[in-house]
Amino acid sequence: MYAVRAGLQKFGITPKFEIESIIRLYARWIREGRLPVSSDWNKDLGVTFTVQDPCQLVRKSFLDPVAEDLRFVVRSVVGEEHFIDMVPNRSNNYCCGGGGGYLQSGYTDERRKYGDRKLRQILETGADYCIAPCHNCHSQIHDLSETSGRHFPVVHLWTLICLSMGCLGENERGYLGEDLAELGL
Repeated sequence: MYAVRAGLQKFGITPKFEIESIIRLYARWIREGRLPVSSDWNKDLGVTFTVQDPCQLVRKSFLDPVAEDLRFVVRSVVGEEHFIDMVPNRSNNYCCGGGGGYLQSGYTDERRKYGDRKLRQILETGADYCIAPCHNCHSQIHDLSETSGRHFPVVHLWTLICLSMGCLGENERGYLGEDLAELGL
């Protein structure tokens, strides 16, 4: 999405369509009742979650309004009491260090060193899981989790949406921890 927006801007093209983040659509659909999510699955489990604000989505694109929608979606699927925000957050959140092609750059040690700040920020929340709505953030944070030896699960937002609706398939549970891998099967 960011690449499309940047390309249109670079070449001075005014699209005949609106570019919108899927996060904004998830929030709208939940508010309208069209995406019937529920946090009931987590009431007794009490699994805690934090969320990464992707640079391309938040700071470079839609700013804090999309970050607020992201938090609305997260709270809707995991429960208000099970969400722990990072500090700082939203437009001021730290970059994970995986975007802009850095994951594929070949500078693995440097990328991980840059990500140390993000890793510490996640760990300071004490959350059981980190939600990463961006694929680059997900890959980077998962790598940081594993190489640091902390082994906390990093999960895509859509995985939790499906889990909260009771429609997460067995083959889509690879990034869930042992505590959630069998939930709803």
